[in-house]
Amino acid sequence: MKRQISLFLLLFLLPVLLFGCSRKDTDLKAVLSDINTAYPENTGDFRELTDASELEVYYSISPDDVRQFAAQIKKNSTNAPAEIVLVEAVDAAAAERIKTELDHRYHSIVSMYASYSPEELEMAKQCGVTSSGNFVTMIVSENYDGMMNIVNTAIG
Repeated sequence: MKRQISLFLLLFLLPVLLFGCSRKDTDLKAVLSDINTAYPENTGDFRELTDASELEVYYSISPDDVRQFAAQIKKNSTNAPAEIVLVEAVDAAAAERIKTELDHRYHSIVSMYASYSPEELEMAKQCGVTSSGNFVTMIVSENYDGMMNIVNTAIG
């Protein structure tokens, strides 16, 4: 009887230990690279943010809240606005704070284009900020839907 219980526990707990507690590791820099491969027009006029302190400068996101990130912003925003910000927060509370800051930035972009560019405003309104677990994303691009498909596939 003890043997059957031991066998049952082993068969039940082994899959839980192997698969149930695992966290999907997603390299956000690789995801951004995939986006740039799919949409090469993003590579020329963009500036990549490389240090978490830049997230604080541009988005008021504390580096302490960031596990990893990948981001790029359009150097010249006289045309369509374009910003891609992919962040994995250190925990759920940090993800909420990051989402709040990215929501502020997104609404700022929409307001900016509402004042002088109706065409770009419509494009910006189709974009936005999303979150999934500890991942928070802001994409403002005319290729929003395709980029979000790439992100969603990567983060599951």
